[in-house]
Amino acid sequence: MLLGCIGDDFTGSSDLANTLAKAGMRTVQFNGVPTDSAASDIEAGVVALKSRSIAPADAVKLSLEALSWLQSQGCQQFYFKYCSTFDSTAQGNIGPVADALADALDAHKVIVCPAFPGTGRSIYQGYLFVNDVLLNESGMENHPLTPMTDANLRRLMTAQSQHEVGLVPADTVFSGAAAISQRLEAEHQSGKRMIVVDAMRDQDLIEIGVAAKDLPLITGGSGLALGLPANFGRDAKRVPWTPQKGKAAILSGSCSVTTRRQVEHHLESHAGLKIELTDVISGKQSAKDVAQWLHDTDGLPMVYSSADPQEVQKIQEAIGREASASALENFFGEVAKLLVKQGITRLLIAGGETSGAVVESLEINTLQIGTEIDPGVPALRASDNLVIALKSGNFGSVDYFAKAAAVLGEP
Repeated sequence: MLLGCIGDDFTGSSDLANTLAKAGMRTVQFNGVPTDSAASDIEAGVVALKSRSIAPADAVKLSLEALSWLQSQGCQQFYFKYCSTFDSTAQGNIGPVADALADALDAHKVIVCPAFPGTGRSIYQGYLFVNDVLLNESGMENHPLTPMTDANLRRLMTAQSQHEVGLVPADTVFSGAAAISQRLEAEHQSGKRMIVVDAMRDQDLIEIGVAAKDLPLITGGSGLALGLPANFGRDAKRVPWTPQKGKAAILSGSCSVTTRRQVEHHLESHAGLKIELTDVISGKQSAKDVAQWLHDTDGLPMVYSSADPQEVQKIQEAIGREASASALENFFGEVAKLLVKQGITRLLIAGGETSGAVVESLEINTLQIGTEIDPGVPALRASDNLVIALKSGNFGSVDYFAKAAAVLGEP
C-alpha cells in the first residue's frame, strides 16, 4: 500500500476513495480499523472512522489505531480526511487528531486544506466559502451536531490545535508548486506547524499535491487528494462498475439545506414517509413497520427525518442533542438491516451520521469503489448482492436520489 488515509466519517471516506480511484489508484475503503492485512494490490487504503462527533480523546485513540494499521501495510504517506465544511466543535476533533498524527509521524509542515471546488468549497485568505457565501452563512451554522459559526480556518484550527497556524495565500498558490513549497518552509521556520493553504480551482489542488509529495502527513477534504496519485506515478482512469438489479430504498437523515431540497424534489414524484423522532422514541413508528413500508411501496420510496433548523432545535431542546441523534441513527441502522434481510439490493443513504450508523449496523467491513454519481459521491459495492450510495448532506444535485438509483442499477 502506498497511501494511507484516515477519514472521520463514512461518507467523507467514500468521497476521498472516489477521488483517489478516479485519479488512478487502486483504492479500497475499510470501515473501522481492520484486523487483517490488506490485499497486496491495493495502492490506497481509506480507513473510515465514525469519529467526527465523539469525544476528542476517543477520536485521537481511534485515529492512531488506524495510523498504526496503515503503517503496518507499508504506506509511504498519510492523509487525514475531514469534511470540506470543516465540521467540528471548538474542542475538536480536527485539531486534536491532526496534532496526534503529526506527532506520531514527526510531521512539521502539515497542510490544512478542506477545499473542494467541484462542490463549491473554496478557501481565500484562509476563509472557507461554500459557493458564494462564507461557511457560517451557508446553513452550516444550523448543523445539529457541529454548527459552524466562523469561516476563518486559522481561527478554527487555532482553537483546536496545540500549534501555531500559518497560511499559504492564494497569490502564492497561483504561482505553482515550487512557490507553495517555499512558503510552507517559511511558515515552518517561523514556528507554524499547521498551515492553511488557499485553493479555489482544481488546478490549485493539483499544484498543492505536487508540493506535498515529500510530506509525511497531509490533512484536508477529499479535493486535495486530486493531485496525490500523480506523485506515485498514477494517471486518471475510468473506474469500473457493474450495476446491481433489484429493489431500491432511500434513507435520509440529513438536515442540510441541500438534502432538504433534494428530498422535496424527490417527493414530487415518489412516495415518502417522514420519520418523527418523538414517534420513534414512543414506539409509534417502528423500524419493522418502516422497513416493510419501503419494501412494499413501488418505485423509489424514501423515508426521511430531514427537517428545518427550527424543528430540529425544538426536538433537541425537549430530548437533548446527543439523545436525538443516537435515537435516529439506531433507528435507521435497524431499518437498513431489516431491508437487506427482505432482499433490498440498492440502498441510498443521505447524511454522514446516518451513513455511519447504516454501515455499522450492516457490518460492512470493506467497500469497493465504483463510478461517480455526483462530485464527491461514488457508487459502492458492499457485497455480491448489495450496492449502496453514501451521500454527505451538502453534496449532490437536486435530482440526486433518482440519479443515484439509476447509477447503482435497475429494478
